[in-house]
Amino acid sequence: MSDLSLGALLIGALVVLVLLGIHIAVALIGIGFIGIWLVREDVQMAMRLLYLSAYNGVADYIFATIPLFVLMGLLVSVSNVGKDTFDVAESLLRRLRGGLGVATVAANTVFAAVTGVSIASAAVFTRVAVPEMVRHGYRTAFAAGTVAGSSVLGMMIPPSLLMIIYGVLAEQSIGTLFIAGIIPGFLLAAMFVVTIVALATFRPQLVYDLRRREAADMQRRLVPALGSGEIARKLVPIVALVVLVLGGLYTGFFTPTEAGGIGAFGALLVALARRSLGEGRMWRVLHETGSVSVTILILLIAAGFYSRMMSVAGIPEAISALVQDAGLGPYGFLAIYVVILLFLGMILDSSSILLIMTPVAVPIATDLGFNLIQFGVLTVLAVEMGLLTPPFGISVFTVKSTLNDPAVSVESIFAGSLPYVAAMLLVLVLVALFPALSLALV
Repeated sequence: MSDLSLGALLIGALVVLVLLGIHIAVALIGIGFIGIWLVREDVQMAMRLLYLSAYNGVADYIFATIPLFVLMGLLVSVSNVGKDTFDVAESLLRRLRGGLGVATVAANTVFAAVTGVSIASAAVFTRVAVPEMVRHGYRTAFAAGTVAGSSVLGMMIPPSLLMIIYGVLAEQSIGTLFIAGIIPGFLLAAMFVVTIVALATFRPQLVYDLRRREAADMQRRLVPALGSGEIARKLVPIVALVVLVLGGLYTGFFTPTEAGGIGAFGALLVALARRSLGEGRMWRVLHETGSVSVTILILLIAAGFYSRMMSVAGIPEAISALVQDAGLGPYGFLAIYVVILLFLGMILDSSSILLIMTPVAVPIATDLGFNLIQFGVLTVLAVEMGLLTPPFGISVFTVKSTLNDPAVSVESIFAGSLPYVAAMLLVLVLVALFPALSLALV
């Protein structure tokens, strides 16, 4: 059997196991072990490589970024910082067409800069933004779709757990990846804003419940806007955290791990100042931090072993030779790669997609001359789109479960998020065609 045929068989078997409900880490280790055993006909070698992967997978100092950024995000979530950010954005943008939708994107953009977890953003803003938008005459499907769409900003604007995972798997600097995500992340937010304003202007029936809109506008005019003092009070905590974390990273004053520690400590001070950790919340935050972090670390160990199997079998080199012999070129390969990621996004979660595809794609991208930092940004953008595509669409299902409204179907939320998928695809094309968008600040 050729290397290419073996690679296709092993990757196909991995996807089938995941679809059957086998935990992704178990599937990765199992396929990796069997692959090495078959290729080298040496079970002892498979055991030694598994041992090395388990040790190297958590021995590096950089892995401390994972629990620290998760802890920071959860502390920020429990402190009602997301609600305060939305209140300020809503007050400042109330006169703009689709203003509450734009406020949701703006608040999510700021919130993403201190959480790095899309699911946290989706859960917070479903509770905060959707009821407000519906009360002011917006269609529930549009409101829920806007929250689901803008929640993916958490995976692009640093810190981002997906970028940490990609950085570890591709052996790239996580700090550099964070900085590379700044311009594409804010460009994505800007595209979302343009999408909302365009829909509100030219297709208002998709945005508003026109029967309730006028009454809601009249009621809204009676509510005074927030004063400058109240705006400052609500914004100071999150702005301070953003400046602390991103400023320290951008200037090189902090390493990513140090930035995570400083950010987590700052978020703890905010939570204590707001008295948000009572009634067992501190224990729940610590428990969830441990649960999420251990899950990610086990996945990284499994992915490291799977990557070693790929190298031993020579699969990336075989695929790279096939791509070059076919004359596809870098952009032909990129187009096929993005289509595969979008397809996988319909059936797998984002972390699983990265764990499966990064060990295969990175060596090929290197041979084709891609900058692996730019390639990482493109990969995360494409994987993010999978958070909004049916039938899996984990951000959509998070919004649906948090909303807990039988009148709002999953299908309607998917429909409401489709304009944001189109905006993400446009940004992905721009970042692919203009590398400076991801590399200018690096």
